[in-house]
Amino acid sequence: MAVYPELKDKAVLITGGAGGIGIATAAAFLAQGAKVAIVDISADALAQAEKTLNASAGYLISIVADISQEEEVKSYVEKTVAAFGTIDVFFNNAGIEGKVAPLIEQNMADVDKVFAINIRGSYMGLKYVLPIMYAKKSGSVINTSSVGGLAAGPGQGVTPYVTSKFAIHGLTRLTAVESAKYNVRVNSVHPSPVETRMMRSLEAGFAPEHEAEAKANIASGIPLGRYAQPSEIADMVVFLASDASRFVTGTPVRVDGGMLS
Repeated sequence: MAVYPELKDKAVLITGGAGGIGIATAAAFLAQGAKVAIVDISADALAQAEKTLNASAGYLISIVADISQEEEVKSYVEKTVAAFGTIDVFFNNAGIEGKVAPLIEQNMADVDKVFAINIRGSYMGLKYVLPIMYAKKSGSVINTSSVGGLAAGPGQGVTPYVTSKFAIHGLTRLTAVESAKYNVRVNSVHPSPVETRMMRSLEAGFAPEHEAEAKANIASGIPLGRYAQPSEIADMVVFLASDASRFVTGTPVRVDGGMLS
């Protein structure tokens, strides 16, 4: 991994911090010497993430929060600022996949849950983090979208998820324009399938009892021939947080092994 000295002692906030990409990204920022707050809905998952990360005291905190609830979003932002004094980098990463089913068979309660977490949760994170960055005229936000937020493949059966990731794409571009006058950059990462729990769930939904075949079929559509590793997404997030990308904003960054080429 490249070393970005300017990230040392920076305050980094990561939602979905107990998931595969969240943990990998927290590890990458900790390796740069940053201070990291990870947010997740599961206290048990956060405790396991802390064990995995094994960071020095004072450099890692975990916060339990349901990001679909405004008061809990406001609280996780306040707790991060209380611990670190500010927020320099916001990895707006939390999201869920929802149920695999055609649009007309989707249960609206499930659809609402996907939208509440993936869209509403991401929006509210920006609502409460951006004022902190605006006040000091600096900051970098990275929103997690998906290749599914740039191009919708036929027959995926994940219309709520794809819809939410298109929303994140639009949210990123509009927020980047609003934030530029404050010297705050806002970009999005668009991964292809990644070796995480989410893909295990989707594979099972696409082809129950034939998950390995589903994975092979998906991987065959990626020119590099495999899923991404969480660390490969993390490397791009760290780059977008660093001064090496200081003139990059409003940009959808594909980390997809050529999937949309």
